[in-house]
Amino acid sequence: MSTICIVPYVEGTGGMASFRLKFEQGLRARGVDVTHDLSARSDAVLVIAGTRNLLPLRRARQRGQRIVQRLDGINWVQRVRWTGPRYHIRAEYGNAMLALIRARFADRVIYQSQFIRKWWEDWYGAAKVPASVIINGVDLQTYTPDGPHDRPTDRFRLMLLEGSLAGGLNSGLFHAVALAEKLSEKFPMEVVVAGKVDDATQKRITTEFTEKKRKTNSVSSVANLSIKFLGTVPREQIPDLARSSHMMYCAEVNPPCPNSVIEALACGLPVIGFDSGALKELVTDDAGCIVPYGGNPWKLERPDIATLAESAADVLTKQSQFRAAARKRAESAFGLDQMVESYLKVLLDSGQKDIE
Repeated sequence: MSTICIVPYVEGTGGMASFRLKFEQGLRARGVDVTHDLSARSDAVLVIAGTRNLLPLRRARQRGQRIVQRLDGINWVQRVRWTGPRYHIRAEYGNAMLALIRARFADRVIYQSQFIRKWWEDWYGAAKVPASVIINGVDLQTYTPDGPHDRPTDRFRLMLLEGSLAGGLNSGLFHAVALAEKLSEKFPMEVVVAGKVDDATQKRITTEFTEKKRKTNSVSSVANLSIKFLGTVPREQIPDLARSSHMMYCAEVNPPCPNSVIEALACGLPVIGFDSGALKELVTDDAGCIVPYGGNPWKLERPDIATLAESAADVLTKQSQFRAAARKRAESAFGLDQMVESYLKVLLDSGQKDIE
């Protein structure tokens, strides 16, 4: 029996924890054992982004265990706007650690999207070891359009699903509210935000929204709009939440390869957003609508809200068409089995070469 060591052991509801759980599930279904102990004997080590345990990692490599690094995007927002000293230091330290492992420890590199690969190669140069691009996968039996839901019939629900929209990462949240305000000129709208939002951001949005309603009384379109903050949602509730919405807005600017988008598509939920990051790699055909950003996303400039609202209106009025296409896209490209098999080839196949 083969054994794969996965480090670090990440828990929670974020993308890394979600990947670890799904990947381990796929490995065990294939009779592959899993450990999180770098000192244990294993056939290969999968480093999910980075680890501070560099000495044990080096020893594992010296024992002949293959080291495969799975890379997400690079921390960059702190270089554009003030995110606070703690976030800034952690972000820069994280970048340095990831780059060190890629340059000195990894025998293979897996990027989660073509966008991520190009980003790393532009900033740090091409990896000196074989590299692959493997898009994230999802359990299509758990994340499915079939199942209980509470989708409203008297309004359209726009869902945001992110690990964190707090602090310096909150710009996409303000864009979502502006988008919903524009859509509410034609449709009764509800924005549901699932994910961490700091108190200051939540208060600012609520206060500004309440003030607009007060000034305009009931004649303004904002009378047709409501906003709900759900906080962090347990993973098992995500399929129901996705099925209970009409479309999802990807609020991350330059998203590397968001699991939330793939999970939404698997549930038959159309995804809308701006053409930045890997979003256009994931959302194709009629699985949603991705429009030009209309500015420079790397400078966090304000995007073209009006153009996205125009395209999103088409998604709202053609729900059956877009929902079917979203599920079809997930079935064709994001199956968990497909992802696990691709990872196993990199982890265990001695003849694996660089994959474009």
